[in-house]
Amino acid sequence: MAMAMAMAMAMATAVTLTGCARPAGPAAPPGRGATDRMLSAEPTGEEPYRRWGLTAPLAVAPTPATAPLAGSPARPAGPALPPVVDRIPTRDKVVFLTYDDGAERDPRFIDMVRELRLPVSMFLTDSVAGPGYAHFARLRSVGAGLQNHTLDHAALRGLPYAGQRAEICGQQNKLKSRFGLRPRLFRPPYGTYDTTTLRAAADCGITAVVLWRASMGPAGLTYTQGSHRLRPGDIVAVDPDETRAPTLRERTATLLRQIQRQGLTVGRLENYL
Repeated sequence: MAMAMAMAMAMATAVTLTGCARPAGPAAPPGRGATDRMLSAEPTGEEPYRRWGLTAPLAVAPTPATAPLAGSPARPAGPALPPVVDRIPTRDKVVFLTYDDGAERDPRFIDMVRELRLPVSMFLTDSVAGPGYAHFARLRSVGAGLQNHTLDHAALRGLPYAGQRAEICGQQNKLKSRFGLRPRLFRPPYGTYDTTTLRAAADCGITAVVLWRASMGPAGLTYTQGSHRLRPGDIVAVDPDETRAPTLRERTATLLRQIQRQGLTVGRLENYL
């Protein structure tokens, strides 16, 4: 009897030391660690949307018969110059998710894009994304669009034509060499540009310069102009800074929940421009 009790106590101690016994879960809202577990792609038997913190699947976005922007740019730039857009004039209940630079390297973000079939657009800077282009090749393989954000993330406005052209065309060439594509869309670093930027972009094969009307950062959504709520056609820039909480996946999940609450879904920007 004494030996049996000793063996039982030893087994209980071993369970405690190895951490096999886990709590059922906190009653309060999850903290960072709990949220990270929720935003994971590990098989759990749940529907994918639930694993990423959503309460319902994302609605499938329509595919426009023609690009709505054709002949109706948000900011006409002049003959032979690409339009500058921060939203798309469309009645489709869609918004567009864009990510800049290419600093994030979280493979779980690839899982998120794949499982949710999320049509995101990545505007890549060579000096930032270059060391991790394999990561973006994987993102592209699950449906992400890859676009131009210059070679070195220089503020272009005020630079001479040759310098601006080198930044834009140089990244066109890099992406062509690495991925076999020459992007049609370009986002100037910091959202600043001038007529010289548009001339250089046009000469590099760019058909639209993409800004944003809404931005999703650690503190939530902010807006550059107009009503402080998402509207059909809005282009949203998701802050890629992984040094600040919440993580990119958490920001994206929070944004997706807000998009769904407003009766919208995520469209593919490249289908509309």
